[in-house]
Amino acid sequence: MTMATRFRAVFFDKKFLRTLFTIALPIMLQNFLSAFVNILDTVMIGKLGTIELAAVGLGNQLFFLLNLILYGTGSGSMVFTAQFWGKKDFKGLQKTLGISMIVAVSFGILFTVCCVSMPKEILSLYTKDTAVIETGVQYLRLSALCFIPFAINFMLMITLRSIEKVKIAVGATLVSLVVNTTLNAILIFGLFGAPALDVRGAAIATVIARFVELFITFTVTKYRKYPVLGTLKNHFTFDAKFLKVYLVIVLPVLLNETLWSFGITFHHKIFASINTFSYAAFNITNTISQLTWVIFIGFGNGVSVLIGKKIGEKHDSEARQYAAKVLLFIPIVAIFIGAALIPISYLVPFIFNVEPVVLSTVKKLFIVLACCYPLKACNMCILIGLVRAGGDTRFGMICDTFIMWLIAIPLAYSVSIHTALPPWVIYMCLFSEEPLKLLLGLWRIKSGKWLHSVTD
Repeated sequence: MTMATRFRAVFFDKKFLRTLFTIALPIMLQNFLSAFVNILDTVMIGKLGTIELAAVGLGNQLFFLLNLILYGTGSGSMVFTAQFWGKKDFKGLQKTLGISMIVAVSFGILFTVCCVSMPKEILSLYTKDTAVIETGVQYLRLSALCFIPFAINFMLMITLRSIEKVKIAVGATLVSLVVNTTLNAILIFGLFGAPALDVRGAAIATVIARFVELFITFTVTKYRKYPVLGTLKNHFTFDAKFLKVYLVIVLPVLLNETLWSFGITFHHKIFASINTFSYAAFNITNTISQLTWVIFIGFGNGVSVLIGKKIGEKHDSEARQYAAKVLLFIPIVAIFIGAALIPISYLVPFIFNVEPVVLSTVKKLFIVLACCYPLKACNMCILIGLVRAGGDTRFGMICDTFIMWLIAIPLAYSVSIHTALPPWVIYMCLFSEEPLKLLLGLWRIKSGKWLHSVTD
């Protein structure tokens, strides 16, 4: 079969595309809305100045760390919940959610206590700029109060994805966006007679919006009697055998996301240590790129549910066929999305009130990002979508995390402290891991060793 024939087989396979997009599109929309909340926060804070922008960016690194740890727990649990959904084993679905909630709330409490009790010490790990630290403390101490409700809501939403009920998340996130945006405008700038609280106003708005989001998700799930919610006994009664299997699958994912999240925060440390202007450019680039990256988060999660369900239904050959089609479909989409990033970068001067040197750096960073997008997107769908869905989480951890810490981070850090090369070169070094990860991922998929049933 020629390559052209293979592409036609993928892009004209209506059943495959319809199934994938039915799951992926609502996830994309929900993640887009979540990313848009972050962008609005950044835009509004950016109107206050570069110091405030950098402070909130660093303060959000703790939320980012928690988010990825929760994603590790949730996506590891999705290996079980998607396969339980394929088998229509609702008790298995509910006990998996129960274990996930215990882990998620524990991390939520830990992060809340740390950020409330020692925000200055935490922010000092990223930067020595006292003005940024002082402003960041005001933001972090308040915004940390959203960590526990966010953790609960995250686990509930990601379990709903496993059973292909994703519209609730879209609605809850949309309401959260409206609440957050409205309160941001009022509390940051002091509209309608309210006090102008600057970064503290943004933190308060975020906390209120997260509580609203959780209330909507839980209430609608309970009202519609979706099988993810059961009795307390179903959620929190599990035997040692299941717990052992759960930990064998989930712990590598949790460790993967934890180490990976520390790696990403180290990216921020690298740029923050150059100067505040470089870090502001890096923060803007990451914030805007989230709007396009949600497409591949949606595909990755959609693929994970699709493959996991097929494995649970004992349709292994069909799962492998879908995996092959994904590997042809994703790179083409990534090329077009990556190319769209470059013109988007020219909108930055109209959105952010920052210095010309920051704007110039942003444009260069976007060019690097656009060139690396296809590799990054393929790795996302292989390591997060396919490998995790097949229960091959240990390989995913090794490939995704160790290469990052062995190649990309040491290279970027060395260049940043031992040379005077511009920020875009350092940014390119952060993507140096992607080619090797792609080669290893393709080899693993071709070997067939990635596919396992974990619910038997």
